[in-house]
Amino acid sequence: MGDDVTGLHHVGHLVQDLDQAMERYRRLGFTVPAPACPVLPPVAGGRPEPFGVANTHVYFPGNFVELVAVIDDAGRLPGQARPIPLLVPDDKLPALTAAIRATAANITFFLRRFQGVHIMIANTPDIDGVAARLTAGGVGHGGVHAVQRPVETATGTRMEPARYLEISDPDLPPGRVPEGRIGFAENTTAEPLDDRRHLDHPNGATGLVECVLCVADPALPELERRYGTYFGQARGGEVLRFDQANVTVVPASALADLLPGERPAALPAFVAYTVSVRDLAATERLLRGNDVPVTRTGPGRLFVPAAAALGTAIIFRQDD
Repeated sequence: MGDDVTGLHHVGHLVQDLDQAMERYRRLGFTVPAPACPVLPPVAGGRPEPFGVANTHVYFPGNFVELVAVIDDAGRLPGQARPIPLLVPDDKLPALTAAIRATAANITFFLRRFQGVHIMIANTPDIDGVAARLTAGGVGHGGVHAVQRPVETATGTRMEPARYLEISDPDLPPGRVPEGRIGFAENTTAEPLDDRRHLDHPNGATGLVECVLCVADPALPELERRYGTYFGQARGGEVLRFDQANVTVVPASALADLLPGERPAALPAFVAYTVSVRDLAATERLLRGNDVPVTRTGPGRLFVPAAAALGTAIIFRQDD
């Protein structure tokens, strides 16, 4: 169980203001391309317009951090946003429109809880196998969906096919679990790695290597059972590590040991994610030079507090 999971596909950092978030991430030393937004007619024959959410990706080889904001009712877009027309047959338009509205509604709900990471998607080479395994284990999900997402390459924006599924809690609206949105994704083609512009980060980041979930202490046994069904057996004691998905689960009573000074905005909640870096000392110099507060937690780790990173702590770890 869980052998069909191969790490993190991406985490989603939900923000109120995408322009502010992009500026903050650049100050943190990440390369952030211009955002994209879907454009489609709300009804067949209508005029295409921005719809749903706008996003951009902080790319690493094989995975990414997604910055996401909801497009308001006036259709105002972040600066330099790239419209991405979605071509869909008229008979498929109502279903796609409904799905995008549902996604935007979920993101709006998550943002009411707090600004920060609410999305954790695991990578799999076999999404159909994952779907069958989850169904056999009694886990509710919305089935496998095929999508296209914009990817920046050296020759411009390319739409890359992907397939995904979202886990659903039977007591919550579709696409939600208590901690946010959990799912799996399968890239149907290899990630385009030829555009070094978006993989070369001034802070030396080389990969997304961990997502950290904080839960109330009494909820830890049930969470271990649930995530064990999703991702395979955990290791550890008080702090659980689901190595197949690169997810760490910490009880609220132990969070201060892992991230001194941090307090979860809600429970359960994704409180941090970790990126590896080539040279931690150089990363620290860049952050401090940009007036970003940092806390050292060991010889090979430091983190930027959630208060300085729009609601989620960002851990920087020396690349092995």
